[in-house]
Amino acid sequence: MGYNVAIDGPAGAGKSTIAKRVAKEKGYIYVDTGAMYRALAVYFLDKKINPENLDAIAAACEGAEVKIQYEQGEQQVYLNGENITSRLRNEEVGNMASKVSAVPEVRAHLLNLQKLARTQDVVMDGRDIGTCVLPEADVKIFLTASVETRALRRYKELEEKGVSCDLEEIKKDIKERDERDCTRKIAPLRQAEDAVLIDSSDMTIEEVVKAITDNIV
Repeated sequence: MGYNVAIDGPAGAGKSTIAKRVAKEKGYIYVDTGAMYRALAVYFLDKKINPENLDAIAAACEGAEVKIQYEQGEQQVYLNGENITSRLRNEEVGNMASKVSAVPEVRAHLLNLQKLARTQDVVMDGRDIGTCVLPEADVKIFLTASVETRALRRYKELEEKGVSCDLEEIKKDIKERDERDCTRKIAPLRQAEDAVLIDSSDMTIEEVVKAITDNIV
């Protein structure tokens, strides 16, 4: 059994960025569960499957093989042998991932891969790591930030990539995603009872990383 660090939180809280930094500092493996769901979202979008068609979503899962590899120190995500890393941060992909992540077959398809991590020293981030995927994690963190802070971060990220965007629309998308994640019947987003709450709204990346590593013994 490895040493497991679970980082949960809402969309745009900076979980992936922070988890990668913590993993690097501790020499652990970083497992990006959000990337796994986004990879399936890419698959469903390419198949032109309506996210409201739950039967079609469930049936399609078995045709998608998701793998995460590290190449020259960078995470690369493969869907059926094709590197789709560059597509994962598209808004369309993120929204699809949020909609289908509550489908039981989608969660079951990825859960076994996620649970393999329990045998290694890992930092894993997502929406239900501390509550469902790694309930016995040695350290659990619930990382959050205000909607305004999360929206502004995403706005700046898109602007830097030259993508045209509207701050108010991003806020609206984040609020809707929060609502879906928190109210879904299967594995809703919630803070585990034994998780440490960290609000990063007014913190630097370095401060958040230190706050988390201070909890790792």
